[in-house]
Amino acid sequence: MLALETPHTIAPVAADFRAIGTSNQILATRPDVLGAAVAIAKDYLDALDWACSRFRPDSEVSRLAAASATEPASLVGSPMLVDHLEASRYASRLSDGLVDPTVGSALISSGYDADLAEVQARDEFHQSVPGVVAGWQRVELTGSRITTPAGVLLDFGATAKAHAADMIARLLALQLPGSFLVNLGGDLATAGEGPDGGWRVAVEAADGSIRQVISIAHQAVATSSTQLRTWATSSGNAHHIIDPRTGRPAAPIWGQVTCVAITALEANTAATAAVVLGEDAVAWLTGHGLAARLERPDGSVVCTAGWPQPASEVH
Repeated sequence: MLALETPHTIAPVAADFRAIGTSNQILATRPDVLGAAVAIAKDYLDALDWACSRFRPDSEVSRLAAASATEPASLVGSPMLVDHLEASRYASRLSDGLVDPTVGSALISSGYDADLAEVQARDEFHQSVPGVVAGWQRVELTGSRITTPAGVLLDFGATAKAHAADMIARLLALQLPGSFLVNLGGDLATAGEGPDGGWRVAVEAADGSIRQVISIAHQAVATSSTQLRTWATSSGNAHHIIDPRTGRPAAPIWGQVTCVAITALEANTAATAAVVLGEDAVAWLTGHGLAARLERPDGSVVCTAGWPQPASEVH
């Protein structure tokens, strides 16, 4: 998922940077504020990494997991951690529990126990029994104190980038003039009126080819994929989207699902839930009034009502 130039007016300016293990981009309609916008985004993502990363031992999430290895434990969370925990709980409610922040141990059991580049560099991972998914309702939040059951490792992989995109877009709108598009590893949020004709966004396949270009305004877009964050295991390729009902990676019925919503958090929650649901995804998305484009591994596509008409087609 990427932002494209808008031909109806002067093209927005863009800046690319890496943070939280992924490629990110900020687009702005005013060149004079782009540097400040990137600085705000980087500061936010630095704080997010310290609070929520399960790949650094000094993060709040890692310290809480270490304390709860054998018994329930609690931690007074930073505002950043508390905010992202609340966002993940909101996603769990929206998705009927299909998005769950207590899948961390299941991810480790499936092989995603280190930075993705390290995981993918292995020849093979010998899978153990499925990890236990305690359930999001068992994580207690009292004020800023977070309490988890024994053995729970919180993982915000399904919500953190999307919620961060929303929050950074909000910060940019509050602090800087102009309009912005925030793209954090494919989770897109917008702020302001945007360029004439809207922000043009390309739906990309896993190989980087552009499937479709749509225009959005005052909306967010997110994609969940079973084809990008993958690694070899003793029972075949695995991916990072865990089905909380089984503790294993979801069946790869869909190669990727892209959703449009008011916030990136809601869009990514819907896309992740659809991947988990497999063949039941279209009915679930339709029943919730969610606009989505679902692509199977063979390239065939299903769209739900409300999915934007193409701004242009790429063949």
